[in-house]
Amino acid sequence: MIKGFIFDLDGTVYLDDQVIDGAVEAIKKLRERGHKVIFLTNKSIATRYDYVNKLNKLGINVSLDEVVNSNYITVKYLKEYMKEEDAALVIGEEALFEELKEEHIKLTNDPNQATYVVLGWDRQFNYEKLNAAYQAWLNKAIILATNPDRTCPVYGGGQIPDCGAMIGALEGATGQPIDSIIGKPSRLTAEFVVNEILELKPEQCYMVGDRLETDIRMGVENGLNTVLVLTGITTADMVKDASYKPKYVLESIKEIVNL
Repeated sequence: MIKGFIFDLDGTVYLDDQVIDGAVEAIKKLRERGHKVIFLTNKSIATRYDYVNKLNKLGINVSLDEVVNSNYITVKYLKEYMKEEDAALVIGEEALFEELKEEHIKLTNDPNQATYVVLGWDRQFNYEKLNAAYQAWLNKAIILATNPDRTCPVYGGGQIPDCGAMIGALEGATGQPIDSIIGKPSRLTAEFVVNEILELKPEQCYMVGDRLETDIRMGVENGLNTVLVLTGITTADMVKDASYKPKYVLESIKEIVNL
């Protein structure tokens, strides 16, 4: 039976610019067996083209239609729900702006004109940007975030703040949760990947990632098989008390061929 493997990237396939040992060979073997493979990342600071180039440089041959990032899902969401008069105020880095502009999403810098706010990971986040988002919220704008990740793993075992920090700052100001999170673990992302890209049933698909609260939660809530790898954020001890428990726990992606 054909299976669909949905691989997270950071902490699962690579850390920074270091490919995880055995990843190239494992992915190649899955494809040789006739399975479908796609890559799904919540990270909004690089475009899909950037990920294609990075994976190819690391020795994993991919095409654009095999890579999905949270920016791409956010664009799909906005194209479906935005009206002609709507405009989005964006907090994020160049990759997010680039992918929104490419699909002709109407943008604005004016909080009074914004009907949507899109929060992405922004390493130049500051008070001015926070205030702009807050003023748009006061003006009844809908607040979306590309992803909920609090941190991103980096090579050497460290972590740095991710989009969750931007969400936390705005929620701290408003006292209210934001309206919607687009990337993992949302049902929107799960259904898009399974139904429209893999074109398989949920039970034929495996979500492979290093985060319990995004990768594993999305898999559990949407009927996918879940595979946690211990090369990123999550440790084996953290699994014991987890609300969302993976079906399989592997030391690394290298072992995925043995399932």
